[in-house]
Amino acid sequence: MIIGIDIDDTTVVTVKSMVKYGDKYDTEVLGREAKKDNLGQIKDRYYMKALYGWTEEEKFAFFGMYYKNVLEECYPLPNASEIINKLKSEGHQIIFITARLTNIKDCDTENITKETFEKYNIPYDKLIMNVDDKLEFCKQNGVEVFIEDSYETCKNLQENGIKAYLMTTKMNRNINDETIERVTSWDEVYEKISNL
Repeated sequence: MIIGIDIDDTTVVTVKSMVKYGDKYDTEVLGREAKKDNLGQIKDRYYMKALYGWTEEEKFAFFGMYYKNVLEECYPLPNASEIINKLKSEGHQIIFITARLTNIKDCDTENITKETFEKYNIPYDKLIMNVDDKLEFCKQNGVEVFIEDSYETCKNLQENGIKAYLMTTKMNRNINDETIERVTSWDEVYEKISNL
């Protein structure tokens, strides 16, 4: 089976550093009170902009200042490495498909990502960066199942015949949609895939 996997807050914990630096940027750079009124209701992958109410310019200024720090501080979700290794050893093809930005000055996103995967022994067959349309990539590359933390991406994949599991995070935990199948851990991911 060809398994597509998102990286941030699906395989590695990213939101912790994102919010830490987001609060810092909001208060110290923009001079605002960091308010996150819609926490738990973020439906797409552009969660920093939605969370803080930033403009496009503010969002990219934030990434320019802190994106490298955020990526370097990522660490795996519990059992992510073990389960992905297990899936790979069982003959599944693992493709990481991420919207991680590759155009941030002084930030070699691909190299940092590869170093993180090496450090934490996370195997893969392909690493595809800066993907804007995950559905199109999945269709073109025969991805059969996808693990993702973006509700809208999961919905889009599911509606187009690709089995998608929504990894529950603090950003999406309050979104209710019975048509989307959630997972709360990598052990649960393994159980679901094993039963397909």
